[in-house]
Amino acid sequence: MIHQYKLGGYNIVLDICSGAVHAVDEVAYDIIERFEANDRGTVISEVQKMHPEITASDIEECYAQVVSLKESGKLFAPDTFEPMAGTLKAKTAGVVKALCLHIAHTCNLNCEYCFASQGNYHGERAVMSFEVGKAALDFLVENSGTRRNLEVDFFGGEPLMNFDVVKQLVAYARSIEKEKNKNFRFTLTTNGILIDDDVIDFANREMSNVVLSLDGRKEIHDRYRVDYAGNGSRERIVPKFKKLVDARGGKNYYMRGTFTHANPDFLEDIKVMLDLGFTELSMEPVVCASGDKSELTEEDKPIVMEQYEKLAELMLKRDKEGKPFTFYHYMIDLTGGPCIYKRISGCGSGTEYMAVTPWGDLYPCHQFVGDEKFKLGNVFDGVDNKEIQDEFMSCNVYSRPECRDCWARLYCSGGCAANAYHATGSVKGIYKYGCDLFRKRMECAIMVQVARIFEGQK
Repeated sequence: MIHQYKLGGYNIVLDICSGAVHAVDEVAYDIIERFEANDRGTVISEVQKMHPEITASDIEECYAQVVSLKESGKLFAPDTFEPMAGTLKAKTAGVVKALCLHIAHTCNLNCEYCFASQGNYHGERAVMSFEVGKAALDFLVENSGTRRNLEVDFFGGEPLMNFDVVKQLVAYARSIEKEKNKNFRFTLTTNGILIDDDVIDFANREMSNVVLSLDGRKEIHDRYRVDYAGNGSRERIVPKFKKLVDARGGKNYYMRGTFTHANPDFLEDIKVMLDLGFTELSMEPVVCASGDKSELTEEDKPIVMEQYEKLAELMLKRDKEGKPFTFYHYMIDLTGGPCIYKRISGCGSGTEYMAVTPWGDLYPCHQFVGDEKFKLGNVFDGVDNKEIQDEFMSCNVYSRPECRDCWARLYCSGGCAANAYHATGSVKGIYKYGCDLFRKRMECAIMVQVARIFEGQK
């Protein structure tokens, strides 16, 4: 299977199953487009009519090169991965590598679009005790098999509302690393209100990554990200974010924004973040209930698609100016990307990755927390809801019929189970709107990488 598209002045051909990416001229592009459905003579004849300025011998030579690429497995490669989809995931059964610790089911902001119902996940407000957090870390160690590197995200609500326990848990994890032959990598996700010098020093010492919530323009950020008095938060957090990022040397952080129906022109928010000096950026489409006023609409979609293209253009422009920046969804490696296991199996929610509530309950990921039917068990007794875990274990790109003919399936790995569930009622469904956005992001991300390779060759 191949996917062809034109973007940024490049003719790009993706060979889906080999992972090969080809940037070709017009003649090769047109030959490849007709190659499988026609015989050699027909292809050469049709392409000759399309390009009368090109000699027949040159077109024949190009056709021969396409044949050579097919024979070498770099074009029209067959899909040989489906038989291994279930067996690959089965090999990691019972091995947990990451936890999302809901250190606080409470928040000091009252963001209207919050998928976590303003931090309490449709339940009681609570904070995690050290004892529960310790049990969660012990659960992770005991169920991580031979894996050495373990990931822990301090999440909320707002985790800094329980900062003392965060510090205690990091200290405990560090105290057992050598004995257990483990290496903990911590991430902190925060809205920034409670950042101070103590938080900055601790984060820079202990956090592999810090995720900072900022939606860009003041009028956009303060539209949704307000406190309980209805006051916007942007002016309070931006100076703190700047101080933290500067102290980290401008590395190992993400400025994470959300775009909604209010700002499908999200590139303007990215530009504001860049003007503030932030260069590690992420801008995510909102996750909300159908019919919510912040929900992205079909009318928004062409605007968003155009924004992704303009974002790619801006990245390349700033590359040339010596002012590069990172956009999370455009981070791809064309030479050494994810292994086939990840390409088939996805994020590992419910199996390799779980969320832990303040009470120690286990859920497949943070987006399922509060929905009792997805409760897997708890950190004290382990997983006992095997039926739900088996459902997540069986999730892979080939378990979703809609994915089989999608060119992006080995890039998205079947997509987000939570988004699929909330859109269709099944973790094996698909969130069609999200699929459309993902495909556009991938086209833009690959074009950026192609352009950078060509620019590097000049």
